[in-house]
Amino acid sequence: MLPTPSADLPDQDDDLDVPPPEPSHRKPLTAAALAVMLAALSMIGPFSIDAYLPAFPNIQATLHATPLEVQQSLTFYMLAFAGMVLWHGALSDAFGRRNVILVSLAMFAIGTLGCAAAHTVHYLWVFRIMQGVSAGAGVVVGRAIIRDLYDGPAAARLLSLVTMIFSIAPAIAPVLGGWIVTLFDWRSIFLSLLAYSTLLFIFCYRRLPETLPPEKRHPFNPRHLLRNYSEILRSPLFHLKTGVVALNFAGLFIYISAAPVFLPEQLHLGASQFAWLFIPSVGGIFLGALAANRIAGKMTFSRQIGIGFCFLLAAATINVIYHAFLPPALPWTVLPMLFYTFGMSVVAPGATLLALDLFPHIRGTVASVQSFAVTLLGAIVAGVIAPFLAHSALWLALGQMGFCASALALWLTSRHYRRMLTRYPG
Repeated sequence: MLPTPSADLPDQDDDLDVPPPEPSHRKPLTAAALAVMLAALSMIGPFSIDAYLPAFPNIQATLHATPLEVQQSLTFYMLAFAGMVLWHGALSDAFGRRNVILVSLAMFAIGTLGCAAAHTVHYLWVFRIMQGVSAGAGVVVGRAIIRDLYDGPAAARLLSLVTMIFSIAPAIAPVLGGWIVTLFDWRSIFLSLLAYSTLLFIFCYRRLPETLPPEKRHPFNPRHLLRNYSEILRSPLFHLKTGVVALNFAGLFIYISAAPVFLPEQLHLGASQFAWLFIPSVGGIFLGALAANRIAGKMTFSRQIGIGFCFLLAAATINVIYHAFLPPALPWTVLPMLFYTFGMSVVAPGATLLALDLFPHIRGTVASVQSFAVTLLGAIVAGVIAPFLAHSALWLALGQMGFCASALALWLTSRHYRRMLTRYPG
């Protein structure tokens, strides 16, 4: 049985010239200020992971733990993050966006204080789980807030602006963490995160608007949640458009996950030289988000996504051809990442918004399922695919090409399926 046309027949693919409606509720923040706030909320995740990585030896020595036990503090955080990201949106659909953000920030602050005060590695695990449970709310609920307030090109511009600001976090987090642990100790890293989350809580409490009025909320009960999740998961268009974002990201993440093996073995780089891979990747994300911000409203999402795929396919193809005939070498092995991530950031805003608009009445839940899909595929890439391909530059390039080609296939299929439903809605 085909899904209902209201769920699988969005008009945003081609008609994006309708001006965004003015929200009926108070919106005290400008678009730029809201973008900064949402980006700051999204940065909590990267800061929680990357900032304390340089401190692993210090944590190990202070808590008398093994390297594996310290590594497990990251594992438990990621598991909690992935599990809870599926529920942040549903909670915000039931209790309001602002309430979920504030509660999550308070829980994150408590968990961070506990990490700073931990006297055994087991206590560190517990409070890292508390951090993981709360850290994903900003990413998930932030997308729903954008879509609550803005429509079409305005939403795409704001989402790309958030991405631009957010891309700074993975670049500066390990650097700041290294400085802090060198000048002070590892506990100071968590105390800095505590100060960050506390200031962010105060700012959100004073300025963040509630974008989902009570009359539009949904009850938080098992039957209603099951109906909402079933409605989303039964939609072929949701799987197709969410898969586009997840697979394109996997083409980047396969290199990030393989970096500890690939960079030393293939490019003979030390631990302090990982920026050779990281800088082109982050630079492409930033420039792609900037381009998406500038072209939003000047063309349809379909055309924007098509342009992004041109960059993705060109970068992946050149990467494969180069490594099929020549050995890995700098900068040529890492240069395609600049253009790949550029295309990825051009595609992502449109594909994300098109998936959210399939179910406008439960956008928070949709955002949760989207984030869970990306996180789950990333975990599979990191745990299974990247270790298998990490010893060969050519195999990594082929893996990236496979993810990119699969994403393009899903996008073209979604276009064909949508046209089919338009012609034969029954």
